[in-house]
Amino acid sequence: MNQIYRAGTAAHAAQPALLQAGVLQEAIFNSTYFSCIATDAQGVIQLFNVGAERMLGYQADDVINRITPAAISDPAEAVVRAAALSLEFDTPITAGFEALVYKASRGIEDNYELTYVRKDGSRFPAIVSVTALRDADDAIIGYLLVGTDNTVRKHAEQERELLNRVLSDNSVELEKARAQADKANLAKSEFLSSMSHELRTPLNAVLGFAQLMASDTPPPSASQQRSLDQILNGGWYLLRLINEILDLSMIESGRVAMSREAMALTEVLRDCRAMITPQAQKRQLTLTFPTLAQPFYVHADLTRVKQVVINLLSNAIKYNRTGGSVLVECQQHGDRVRLSVRDTGKGLSAEQLQQLFQPFNRLGQEAGTEEGTGIGLVVTKQLVELMGGTMGVESEVGVGTQFWIELAASSAPELQLGEHTGNMGREPSADTPHDAPRRKVLYVEDNPANLILVEQLIARRSDLGMLSAIEGQLGITLARQHQPDLILMDINLPGLSGTEVLGLLRADPLTAHIPIIALSANALPRDVRKGLDAGFLRYLTKPINVPEFMEALDTALSVTAAL
Repeated sequence: MNQIYRAGTAAHAAQPALLQAGVLQEAIFNSTYFSCIATDAQGVIQLFNVGAERMLGYQADDVINRITPAAISDPAEAVVRAAALSLEFDTPITAGFEALVYKASRGIEDNYELTYVRKDGSRFPAIVSVTALRDADDAIIGYLLVGTDNTVRKHAEQERELLNRVLSDNSVELEKARAQADKANLAKSEFLSSMSHELRTPLNAVLGFAQLMASDTPPPSASQQRSLDQILNGGWYLLRLINEILDLSMIESGRVAMSREAMALTEVLRDCRAMITPQAQKRQLTLTFPTLAQPFYVHADLTRVKQVVINLLSNAIKYNRTGGSVLVECQQHGDRVRLSVRDTGKGLSAEQLQQLFQPFNRLGQEAGTEEGTGIGLVVTKQLVELMGGTMGVESEVGVGTQFWIELAASSAPELQLGEHTGNMGREPSADTPHDAPRRKVLYVEDNPANLILVEQLIARRSDLGMLSAIEGQLGITLARQHQPDLILMDINLPGLSGTEVLGLLRADPLTAHIPIIALSANALPRDVRKGLDAGFLRYLTKPINVPEFMEALDTALSVTAAL
C-alpha cells in the first residue's frame, strides 16, 4: 500500500515538470522571434516552427518531409562553405546539407552566418546555431537549426562600414586640406617675413636719419623739431603696426617660438616701469607699482611677458583720463601669479567687452585721437595663452578697467656662472686717452642707405673707425686683412648670406676671435633665435634704435678688450 502511495505521489509531483516542459516546447515552437528547423538524420525537415514560417514565407506543410534546409539557403554560400570545411578538415565535403551540419555532426559547436532564401525569392542574412540531436545510445537522429534574422545588424554593419569609408575618405581629404593649410601658412609666414624685411629696410633709413637730425649739432629749430617729431612718431607707429600684424599672423599660423623658463616678474615690472613712465608723465598720470619684499617667479617667456605687460600698460595710459592713475598689482593665487593693471578711464560696456578680443575692432575708437590697430589686445591674450596662462578683464563704465593675467608660479632659477662671466659686462675705461688708436668696426651691408646711416653713427664715436663691404666674400677678405675689433653683419646679402659668412669667419683661425653682431631687418622671433643660435653675439633689428645700438657696440668691444 505504501509503495502504491509513493508511486502516486511521485507521479503527481512529476506532473508540473512535465506540464512546464510542454509549455516551454509550445512557447519555442510558437515564437516568432527565431526560426527552429529540425531535421531527421538525412536532413529532411521534420519541424518548422512559427518563427521559421514568418521569416521564410513557407508554411510547415510546404517543407516538412519534402526538403532539407539546404534548399532554402543560398547555394553559392554552401559551395564556399564546403570548400572551406574540406580544406580545414582535409576531407571532401558535399556542397549541400552536409556542409551546413558537418561540424555539428562531429560534436563541434557551430554558429555561422548564412543567407536564407524566402519562398518569394527574396533573401535575408541569418545567424544559425546548429546542434546534432542524439538518442540514448548517442547516435545522431537529426539536427536542430535555430536561426535569428540578422538583417538589422547587417544593415548596421554596412552603415558602419560605409561611415568608416566616408570617414576614411574625409580623413584623407582633411589631411590634404591640412597639408594645403600648412603649406599656405608656411607661404604666408615666408611672405610676411619677406614683407617685414622690405618694409623695415626703408623704414630704417627714415627713422635712422630722423634720429640723426634730431640729435644734430647745432640742434634743429623749433619748427624743424616739430616736423622731426612727426616723422619719428609716425615711423615708430608704423614699426609697431608691422610688429603687431606679424605677431598676430605668426600666432595664427602656429609658428611662434616660446622659451618658457623661470623668470622674475618683479624684474620685468622694473624694466617696464622705466620704459612706460615717460608716456604716463606726458598724460599727467600717476603710476603705482607694487613694492614687493620678495620677487615673484613665473614660468614663461621673458621677452613675451615684457611685450604683454608693456601692451597692458600702454593701453591703460592711452585710454585713461588726463590726471588719472594706473595701478599695477601682483599677487599669488595658489600655484599661479596674477598681475593686474587697473586704469581710471571711461570703462567698457558689456557689449564692448564681448567684442574686446576681436582683431581690428577698436570698439568705436577709430574716430578718436589715440592711434591704434585693434590688434594689440588680441596678440596679448594669445601670447598669454601660449605661455599656459589666462587673461581676463573687468570694467565699469565711468570708473575704469582692469586687465589681469595669470601665469604658472615658479621657483627662483639657479644661476650657472661661467669662468669669464665677470668680464662680459665690463664698460670701457673712462680714462682712455683721447689720442688712443681708434678701434675698427667692419660693416657688411649691401644697402647704401644703411651703410651711410651706420657710418654717420660710427663717426660720432671718436674711438671708432669704420670699414665697409657690400657683399659677404669681400667682408671675409677685409676681416682677414684688417683684423677689425668688431663686425656688424647684415643677414640678407648677395651671394653668401650673413649667417654663412659668420660660419666661415668662425672657422678661420685669423678671424674666429672677432665678435660679430647681426644687424638685420629679419625681425621675427624665429629669425632672432636662429641668428643667436648660429653664433652672433647680439642680434639687432632694423630700424636701428640708436641707444641700443651704441650699447651693443660698447658691450661687444668690451668683450674684445677682455680677450
